[in-house]
Amino acid sequence: MPKNIDPNLLVGFETSDDAGVYRLSDDTALVLTADFITPPVDDPYIFGQIGAANSLSDIYAMGAKPVTCLNLIGFPSGQLGPEVLHGIVEGALSKITEAGAVLAGGHTTDDEEPKFGLSVTGTVHPDRYWRNTGAQEGDVLILTKPIGSGVLFNANLKNWVSDNAMKACVDTITRLNRTAAEIASGFDIHAATDITGFGLAGHALEMAQGSGVSIHIHTSGVPIMAEALNMYKKGMTTGVNSTNKQLIEHVTRFEADLPDWHREIFVDPQTSGGLLLALSEDKAPGLLSALQDGGIAEARIVANANPRGDSDLVFI
Repeated sequence: MPKNIDPNLLVGFETSDDAGVYRLSDDTALVLTADFITPPVDDPYIFGQIGAANSLSDIYAMGAKPVTCLNLIGFPSGQLGPEVLHGIVEGALSKITEAGAVLAGGHTTDDEEPKFGLSVTGTVHPDRYWRNTGAQEGDVLILTKPIGSGVLFNANLKNWVSDNAMKACVDTITRLNRTAAEIASGFDIHAATDITGFGLAGHALEMAQGSGVSIHIHTSGVPIMAEALNMYKKGMTTGVNSTNKQLIEHVTRFEADLPDWHREIFVDPQTSGGLLLALSEDKAPGLLSALQDGGIAEARIVANANPRGDSDLVFI
């Protein structure tokens, strides 16, 4: 793959970071990302909210502020009416507005299956952006949202999930990571990412390998959405669990005595998942308290960064 040579490109495609960063001046850098998803729900408005929150999350994961957004839409115009398209955009606009950003336009193509997301541009000081590398030995990792949305959405297709559990799941993934990022910006964050398609294990592994540490995940401390574990116990899975397991299996060790169905939750693909934040052990309790006091009630300390050993990721 060719390498970028512009020194103002501070973060490019050479890494697995959540967005690119381009320096405009000594005190301003652009943060750029694009993402889109297929519908996890039938309601167009909620689909738009989820898609927008998911795309905006990459900006927050870099410690930046979203400014402008462009719609990215694939739409089967011959099968669905314009009111569905309008509902998707209205849902997205509600989250864009909540983020303090603006919708500046976008592009729609005809597609067999609806797809929606955003291209988002944000801003950050060129010396203060976060990366998914930089975790240090001794760091503590905090996760700001529970995991389990992937299996819940699949199980819901078979009506296995209760209305209360499904509502809680949707409420979680439509919640912006804005508050969590703003609170965390008051702390010295060594590394950050958001948990999306590779699951908690996959994104933690990226942080471990990029930082040159071994991340030990405390399995009993990971927040999990209601009924998600039970769905795996009943035999439900997702289309990417197997792929996610293959990505981590050669560099992962389980010390925790967990059944196979329980282990699946750690590779469960998330949509609009929480932030995973690494910072020094002495500062972590303060951040956790600030997050919980700020309304991020399900934030938890979930892992530690240790010296690199024979496994990059260890479940204890």
